[in-house]
Amino acid sequence: MLLTPFQRALALAASAALFPRIACAQTASTQDAGAPAPAAYVAEAAPWWTLHGQATWIDQAHPSFNSPYEGQNSFTGQSQSERTFSFSIFLGCRFGAGTEIYFDPEVFQGHGLSETLGIAGFPNGEGSKAAFPNLHYNTSRLFIRQVFGLGGDTEKIEDDQNRVAGAFDVNRITITVGKLSASDFFDANLYSHDARTQFLNWALIDSAAWDYPADGLGFTAGFVAEWSTRAWLLHYGIFMEPTVSNGARLDYHLPEAHGQILEFDRRYSVAGLPGNLRPFVFWNQARMGNYSDALASPEIANALTQSRAYRSKVGFGMSWDQLVAKNVGAFVRLSWDDGRTESFAFTEVDRSLAAGVSLVGSLWGRRDDALGVAGVANAIVPSHRAYLAAGGTEGLILGDGALSYAQEEILEAYYSWQIAKWLSVSPDFQYATHPGYNRDRGPVPIYAVRAHVEF
Repeated sequence: MLLTPFQRALALAASAALFPRIACAQTASTQDAGAPAPAAYVAEAAPWWTLHGQATWIDQAHPSFNSPYEGQNSFTGQSQSERTFSFSIFLGCRFGAGTEIYFDPEVFQGHGLSETLGIAGFPNGEGSKAAFPNLHYNTSRLFIRQVFGLGGDTEKIEDDQNRVAGAFDVNRITITVGKLSASDFFDANLYSHDARTQFLNWALIDSAAWDYPADGLGFTAGFVAEWSTRAWLLHYGIFMEPTVSNGARLDYHLPEAHGQILEFDRRYSVAGLPGNLRPFVFWNQARMGNYSDALASPEIANALTQSRAYRSKVGFGMSWDQLVAKNVGAFVRLSWDDGRTESFAFTEVDRSLAAGVSLVGSLWGRRDDALGVAGVANAIVPSHRAYLAAGGTEGLILGDGALSYAQEEILEAYYSWQIAKWLSVSPDFQYATHPGYNRDRGPVPIYAVRAHVEF
């Protein structure tokens, strides 16, 4: 049986993931024998493998709040508490001429408040849209990365999660293919992009109106090409979409079902203070429902599902971060989509603006601690509002059975206390007005404590 290039890449990734020590050992012996350094990187006694791990516990709760009516997708007004847990291994190996392979096995347990429903800017970035009362295994990432050096100066890349240390050409092209998360490669932000160590809210750690392709756990399969120089990074990705909204299975009708994104990152400095500007555009195609078609149906209960057909969604976004003073950073996120089709994979947001600041603990004698404060405002388009107001409850995570529309606004503050090199504990507070865009509900204060172990 002939394999497609994508299938061959996945097969190579799987074989190397199962036998990483063999592949890496072969590379090491070749280099020890005096083979020339690959053009993509300078192998000056460079490591050829990496191993990291993490575990994150999040306990989150809220008291009772105003909730005059509830639907099947409501954030419950009764007081409640929930816990999420994740444990991850990040294994990587470099072999051949600049070729790297990564394998990330993970286990998850728990779910978010209200079964991860009812707030578009959901308060727990570790709360996936799939609930697991017991430990659940997932091969979260299994991908190959190929680096092509273009000559000139080199820069040192430090060992990190899914990154083998080495000295690479500053001017280089990188190709990645396999199972991964689209948000690993796009919409980055120095101060807010990791719910395990920074802000917790979905609409702060990612641009909320980018309905990025993913299954119910946040992963997909795809291809990413990146061209990096000292001043900028141009990258493009194409990824598989799920078969249905928040689905566990990916859709193999690739011509009709895929998500694409193009981003240009500009690195700069102002008065010696570094900053990054990352504008992007995206285009999704999937078997999505249409809000206007659903509203035209005489029966709203199943109208959105029945309106599904292969359609497209377009949008844009921007992520900006800037060191504004020593130990003080600021960030802004802005995103927009056309809102014609149902929210499909991330969350129910058509317009979003987020901003915040992050302070390093050196300011008060705790150099490894951090304090973050941020706010976000989310909105949806008129047809989306009308669908929810008519009683629609087939949305991705929203549906109170009725709607008195108001913009969803959320404030968040956290303090990361670095107890040891490998352990941090972070109390977190969020205050959400109009959860689920409903003026009749809330406000609700949300309290959390996060413990994060990293090695």
